[in-house]
Amino acid sequence: MTIRLLLPMALFLSFCRPARADALVSIGVDTSSISGTIGSLDFNFNPGPLISQLAMADILNFSSDGVLAGSPILTGDVSGTLPSTVTFDNGGALNDYFDGFTFGSTLTFVVRLYGPAVNSPDGISTSGSSFAFSMFSDAAGTTPALTSDAIDGFAVTLDVNLDGSITPANFSAQTVLAEETVPEPGSGLLVIGGLLLLSLTFRTRLRR
Repeated sequence: MTIRLLLPMALFLSFCRPARADALVSIGVDTSSISGTIGSLDFNFNPGPLISQLAMADILNFSSDGVLAGSPILTGDVSGTLPSTVTFDNGGALNDYFDGFTFGSTLTFVVRLYGPAVNSPDGISTSGSSFAFSMFSDAAGTTPALTSDAIDGFAVTLDVNLDGSITPANFSAQTVLAEETVPEPGSGLLVIGGLLLLSLTFRTRLRR
């Protein structure tokens, strides 16, 4: 392979930086100890106190043998209704989804974090954002359940850091978190682009 071939390839690769992948975290809760309790669930996704880059969060694949009340209270930039997809963005100071829930023995869902703050951090924002999940043993949402966090009542938090990474925190012995691997969205395009460049270069050489 000649210098003439290597140079355009190097230039191409230097400008083709693949975007970061979305973050997916599976959350499962053993709620058997409070099965039958008429309580509530709360999800929120909020920016930090300073300047936060745009980010989004989806609640996906919600499943439980418990029963949702089906009349959620949505505050801020939130859309959708469980068990279907619920989507948040961090455009408001408080973005919250609250719903009554009669607990069964299990509760599972997936959180997808994405958007510029995750996929292409700008390097100038001064606050991240945070997703939080809480369970309550009363319909009003005043008595936290299955959590050691007596201040905020969170069972799980997922912080979006300034570099796009995610920091999970688990405050519930009954809750299990599992981060899922997502392919880098730009890696396939990068390979295809490199192959196209190789093909073009070889065609040019053959015509000479």
